[in-house]
Amino acid sequence: MLYYLFEYLEQQFQFPGASLFGFITFRAAMAIILSLLISTVYGKRIIRFLQKKQVGETIRDLGLEGQAQKAGTPTMGGIIIILATLIPVLLLSKLENIYIILLIITTVWMGAIGFIDDYIKKFKNDKQGLKGRFKVLGQVGLGIIVGATLYFHNDVTVKEKIPMVEQQQLLQEDPNTSVAKFFKDEEKSTKTTIPFVKKNEFDYADLITWINPDLGKYAWIIFILASIFIITAVSNGANLTDGIDGLAAGSSAIIVLTLGIFAWVSGNIIFSDYLNIMYIPRVEEITIYIAAFVGALVGFLWYNTYPAQVFMGDTGSLTIGGIIAVIAIAVRKEWLIPLLCGIFLAENLSVMLQVSYFKYTKKKYGEGRRIFKMSPLHHHYQKLGYHESKIVTRFWIVGILLAILTIVTLKIR
Repeated sequence: MLYYLFEYLEQQFQFPGASLFGFITFRAAMAIILSLLISTVYGKRIIRFLQKKQVGETIRDLGLEGQAQKAGTPTMGGIIIILATLIPVLLLSKLENIYIILLIITTVWMGAIGFIDDYIKKFKNDKQGLKGRFKVLGQVGLGIIVGATLYFHNDVTVKEKIPMVEQQQLLQEDPNTSVAKFFKDEEKSTKTTIPFVKKNEFDYADLITWINPDLGKYAWIIFILASIFIITAVSNGANLTDGIDGLAAGSSAIIVLTLGIFAWVSGNIIFSDYLNIMYIPRVEEITIYIAAFVGALVGFLWYNTYPAQVFMGDTGSLTIGGIIAVIAIAVRKEWLIPLLCGIFLAENLSVMLQVSYFKYTKKKYGEGRRIFKMSPLHHHYQKLGYHESKIVTRFWIVGILLAILTIVTLKIR
């Protein structure tokens, strides 16, 4: 809203300083500052409100050190993250941008699913919360919306480079040729980024066109199915990671900041040309959303680090995972998620392996056996005697290393 106000003031009255709102970097800086202020200043008030309503966490006795002290800590703190993200986005971004619209829908959609789950647990005294099939149904529904929009919407396009020979010819004719002339016109595409292959690109249509080229018109089905899988996997991974103070919020901030770098360079024709990566018009606006989201996560950490004054609950964890997945799909970096979101993947796999191995050994030997002392993975290290602050810090360090490796893969062909 402020963006449109200052745009009007600039156009009509040449208002001093109004032109600053035309710059992505300025609005991103304003977004992260505003979200930090909202999450830290007003976060305390929300925590007090949750305490007043007795929205305290019920702790199951898992035999973990310090577990009993967490009982009664306010949960549903994901509301802080959601509000601290949406308010700056509504004020500072271009609201007609399709990527911003999708991310707002994602935030509200996944936030509602998580909120209903937490509400049932706390106010209906049902420890199971929202039934799993309804959670999955909600994730699938969002996947369909996101996949269909990104495939069919006219504003979702890419620009590919013209052949090198043609670029050299243009430079010979005019050494001052604009970088923009090195790119073809905007076009619809099902291409995405994948490391270790030629051009670091992969086309979803290739999964079926090898059978018959005419099947390319059905590539939207493959794309939507991939969107559903990614959103479901990442949101569940974030949910499992939210088990000890500061782990999910800190790890997510690292992941989202990395995606912010991808969004900014992918939406900038000069940097995308220099780095030889896919140029995606209009995707740079996501940088505003990401800045607000990072600020909200860091501000939430103010109260969520050990010893936590508030937990995010499913309201926060499901929302975080959904947002990360949609951003990755929008900037066409979704197949870098296994590396970038390695913490989420490890948590997911530890649960899957533990449950599968337990069932297998129980069927074979009559007694279930375990790979880990406890799953998800962070609880395994707690059982080994590590303090949760040390576990969180080391997981953050691993997350930073994975983020660096993810960026490096863009140049490995």
